[in-house]
Amino acid sequence: MKFSWTFEGDDERKVRSFLQGHGVSHRMFSQMKHNGGAILVNDKQVYTSDYIKKGDVVTIIMPVEAGNDLVVPDFTPLDVIYEDDHFLAVDKPYGVTTVPGHADRLHTLVNRVKGHLIDQEAEDLVPHVVTRLDRDTSGIVLLAKHRFAHAVLDQQLQDHSVEKFYTAYVSGILPDDHGIIEAPIGRLEGDFIKRAVTEDGKPSKTEYWVEQRYEKDPDHPMTRVKVQLHTGRTHQIRVHFKHIGFPLVGDDLYGGPLWYGLKRQALHAYQMAFYDPFAEETRHLQTDLPEDLVALKAVED
Repeated sequence: MKFSWTFEGDDERKVRSFLQGHGVSHRMFSQMKHNGGAILVNDKQVYTSDYIKKGDVVTIIMPVEAGNDLVVPDFTPLDVIYEDDHFLAVDKPYGVTTVPGHADRLHTLVNRVKGHLIDQEAEDLVPHVVTRLDRDTSGIVLLAKHRFAHAVLDQQLQDHSVEKFYTAYVSGILPDDHGIIEAPIGRLEGDFIKRAVTEDGKPSKTEYWVEQRYEKDPDHPMTRVKVQLHTGRTHQIRVHFKHIGFPLVGDDLYGGPLWYGLKRQALHAYQMAFYDPFAEETRHLQTDLPEDLVALKAVED
């Protein structure tokens, strides 16, 4: 896969510095060097220490990623929200793990994306997960189709410039229409899965807005909230609402009540925005609530 840029500067500049300004990381330089890639200036191969001048066309050729044989393709159809040569956004149903692990190595979202890429006869067969969701959280998952796309979005994640919004149903009636939860999250001692607010945890920030309060049934008080993640810790939304005393409906792991027959935490990633450097525009992605949460939304309608 090739990517090209024209240098418009007036002073000479090193190839490495120019490419780093376009998101080419040290790791990508190493991959090009050792796996059959190349760096060209005006169609002639160069070194990263060489200099370029105004008007030069700099091209990188990324080596093909053939795929990991340990990741078995699953040809279950995907619910595709957006797709181009660089990115793939899918609407993940609850009950599907994002990446292969001890619990599931055959039917995860990554297995399904690999099957999708094979069906497309794509050259690069390694799905790069940009954002992931818990197994029982539904909604938008963003993947990159090649190393470079993954690198540029990973930088956006580190800069917190990828916007992610969720719909959540929490137990109890939240008193404030808007709130910010800032509490460090770390592993719960002695538990491999659960997370908790801990003094030595990583800084974590969750913002929410109340959309509706459900108060007619005194035995099942709950609040529907719009949630924005400003950091991306494991189980962050679930842990933060548990921490303030309003665990998510259906979230048995964190003490949420199992109301209305819900079989998972009432959490859906419904909106995302990120900057697409290849098209030089912001991509806005959105998906509807799944059926089980639509039924929950209708409790008081």
